Amino acid sequence: MRNLAVIPARGGSKRISKKNIKLFHGKPIISWVIEMSLETDFFDHVIVSTDSEEIAQISRSFGAQTPFVRPKSISDDNTSVFEVVRHAINYFNEKNQIFDLVTLIYPTAPFAEKTDIKRAINSINDYDFSISVTLFPYPIQRALKVDDDTDTVSMVEKHNFLKRSQDLPSRYHDAGQFVVGKTKSWQEKTPLIEGKTLPIIVPRIRVQDIDEDEDWQEAEAKFSFIRDYNIKNKRF
Repeated sequence: MRNLAVIPARGGSKRISKKNIKLFHGKPIISWVIEMSLETDFFDHVIVSTDSEEIAQISRSFGAQTPFVRPKSISDDNTSVFEVVRHAINYFNEKNQIFDLVTLIYPTAPFAEKTDIKRAINSINDYDFSISVTLFPYPIQRALKVDDDTDTVSMVEKHNFLKRSQDLPSRYHDAGQFVVGKTKSWQEKTPLIEGKTLPIIVPRIRVQDIDEDEDWQEAEAKFSFIRDYNIKNKRF
């Protein structure tokens, strides 16, 4: 089964300047997922889809391929990952290189592990996609909302006010690490959510959304903790 890994990394990050290549524990953050992907035997090609020559050069230095420059038309804030993946698929189709699966791996996911991606690939079977998810740290059914006019708080779901947290069902969110999908599903714009998508549950400690400087600091702290824990317990 032929599998293409696509790492989308445009150059126009807004909130964190040059986020995709900012140093994270001594290396550009994108390098962590490139090296992880290349260490596996899952992928026939590991490519970075970017509109930035600086990102392309750094990606190549860590072993990824950059076979094309991503067009400006799919390099703005409104571009979906589906468009990026379909562009990559079409590029290879024109060269008569056909893939059964395409795995999207986010460039700012240094906690992504090949064991999770392997589970996603091996389990996809009758599903269209396999996606990394993680458990919300607190029951979202007990979420509060703030009224900006009165500066008061109230429950979003008032009927859950008297329910114990342990009696509420678990809820998950996208872990922002990877999506494994059948090529046909990517091409046909099959719904990623609400469709036939298999969740690959990732521990919360290995999940961090990175959009602000505070998120970055938290991610680096988590990374240090996990690294030290693994060394102490001889998990390499």
